[in-house]
Amino acid sequence: MHIPDGYLSPSTCATFYAAASPFWYLSFRRLQQELHTRLVPLISLFAAFSFLIMMFNIPLPGGTTGHAAGLALAAIVLGPWGSVLAISIALTVQALFFGDGGITALGANCFNLAVAGCWSGLAVYRSLTSGAPLTSRRRTLAAGLAGYVSINVAALLTAVEFGLQPLLFRDSQGAALYAPFPLQIAVPAMMVGHLTVAGLAEMFLTAGVVAYLQRAEPNLLLRTAGVPQTLSANSRARQLRRLWAALGVLMILTPCGLLAVGSAWGEWSPEAFKDPDARRQIQAASRGAPLPEQVPLGLEQLSHIWTAPIPDYAPHFLRSPVFGYVMSAAVGTGLVILLSLGVSCFLKTLRGTSS
Repeated sequence: MHIPDGYLSPSTCATFYAAASPFWYLSFRRLQQELHTRLVPLISLFAAFSFLIMMFNIPLPGGTTGHAAGLALAAIVLGPWGSVLAISIALTVQALFFGDGGITALGANCFNLAVAGCWSGLAVYRSLTSGAPLTSRRRTLAAGLAGYVSINVAALLTAVEFGLQPLLFRDSQGAALYAPFPLQIAVPAMMVGHLTVAGLAEMFLTAGVVAYLQRAEPNLLLRTAGVPQTLSANSRARQLRRLWAALGVLMILTPCGLLAVGSAWGEWSPEAFKDPDARRQIQAASRGAPLPEQVPLGLEQLSHIWTAPIPDYAPHFLRSPVFGYVMSAAVGTGLVILLSLGVSCFLKTLRGTSS
């Protein structure tokens, strides 16, 4: 679901940067107002959690892969503005350092996942839990449904963006310039896997973590429950230590994401369109739709706009894919934390300057 460079036109990319910008701005403003609270370390924690969860690829129908993303979970714990920032930070690190999602398409990826995904999930959760006790089973079930809706909303937006490209952007010969699959191919190809396997993975992940938090850390669910937070500083520190420890275990388990074979739908490189075996796989995953004989011109040109230092979570100097994946998980988690802290320091500086 990470749109690579070259699949969206420059004007489409600019439109989604503009669409995501107000949400980023308001998220920064909200974080600036809460720099004295535990929201900052929680944003770091859930940004890292989302980054790691997205490394656990799972096989989808059609021979492609997908993953959970923790969208509704982040929104339930952090609130809408904190979750927008956390997921955006995770997506930025993925794009810049690992080539997972494009630089030009970062605005679209953030809008689809961090904005639409988080907000839709939180809307479902809040509508189903009004008046429910914090430890109610209704909240667990609502969280699961919120997770299912959130990732499918993000997937649908991604599919529509893909499908509109050949309709709107063609060369003088009528060939698609960017993503080559029309809506009638892109939407079913994307949604079948997410309405089934990926959506269920997000559902069980969200419900499972919320059920755990209800038992072990219920105060982390207070932000979106309309209940004042009264934890002492020591209690807050203990909570975060346990959650960071759990994140460390998750990091060690990330090589499980290597078990799923194949690529996510719509994330093929230009080289894949030139390879006969890869073309057959792409066609099979796209309901037998014919592929363009040549790589779309715009796709090929924009695909080389940025070269990630550790593409595909595989450091070039390591021969072991498993060790390379764990190392990428550790490096990515560290970068997510540093970027989160950098944002916090920047906002503190701005607040000091304006006061």
